[in-house]
Amino acid sequence: MAIYLFFDGTARAALDFYAETLGGEVGTLMRFADVPPGPDMPPVPAHMQDRLMHGVMRFDDQVIMASDTMQDDAETEHKGFFIQIARDTPEAARAIFEALAAGGEITMPFAETFWARGFGLCSDRFGIRWMVNCDK
Repeated sequence: MAIYLFFDGTARAALDFYAETLGGEVGTLMRFADVPPGPDMPPVPAHMQDRLMHGVMRFDDQVIMASDTMQDDAETEHKGFFIQIARDTPEAARAIFEALAAGGEITMPFAETFWARGFGLCSDRFGIRWMVNCDK
C-alpha cells in the first residue's frame, strides 16, 4: 500500500521534507509541463506548469506519492486520517516527531503512554497529520 497526498503547489517541497525527515529518497518527479498534450490531458494553465503532477518518495519499505492540484481553489485540507510511523526506540521516534511537528501543530505531545514507550500526534507544516509511535 502507498499513500497518495494532494497539495496546492507544495507537493515537491513536502516530498523533499519527508525524504529528509524520514531518511528517504525522492524518485520520480513529473511536472505538469512535462506531460505531453493529448485528448486525455486538459491544457495546463501557464501559472501551473511547474506544479508537480506526480512525485514519489521512498523510505524504509514505504512509499509516499504526491501531486499538486490543477485548480486554483482546490480542496487540499487533510482530514480524516493520520499517517502512522513507528520506530524501534523512543529517541528515534521523538526525533521524527519533533522534525515533523516543526512549523506545524502538536495535537498530543510525544510522551510515554500506557500502550507505548513513546507516542505523539502532530500536523506538519503542510497540514498532513502524523501519529509517531514506539511500541512497548
